[in-house]
Amino acid sequence: MADLITARELRFERLLAAPVDKVWQYLVDPELRARWFMAGPSDIRPGGTIGFTMAHENLSDGPVATPERFAGKSGHQWSERVLRVEPPHLLAFTWDNGEAGEVTITLTPEGDRTRLLLHHNGLRGASDAASFGGGWGAHLAVLERRVAGEKVPDFWQLHAEAEERAKQAVGVA
Repeated sequence: MADLITARELRFERLLAAPVDKVWQYLVDPELRARWFMAGPSDIRPGGTIGFTMAHENLSDGPVATPERFAGKSGHQWSERVLRVEPPHLLAFTWDNGEAGEVTITLTPEGDRTRLLLHHNGLRGASDAASFGGGWGAHLAVLERRVAGEKVPDFWQLHAEAEERAKQAVGVA
């Protein structure tokens, strides 16, 4: 299935080279989540919180320059409300306190692999879709590599490529 990127929703599907239990840990363990997305103190239960701390400079395995528009954002912290949890298959939470929708990540075993479906709905328009589409696309590319035991040479290159695809999908220059 191809990624779906519209002004109101994002849908990414990946087949990861790891069993469901391992991928689940990358979602809920803050230290593992920091290796592909963002860490943060979390209380993973319905009504609990999932914390995020920006530290994108830690996502590449070598030194890379942070694009100027992201400079100074490292260390920014916030938390989102956990909406649903069904370990180890489903995690749903708000984004921007629900103002930018909700994110649902579903994990389905396929032999010794995991099919991950990330659905972010309730976006506020094409600008959200381009921004979040680029972010999710890049972070999922990192997750794919991490669970497979591979290196990530340059997160920002992955981000630039994913953001360009998202912009083209919604017609944002």
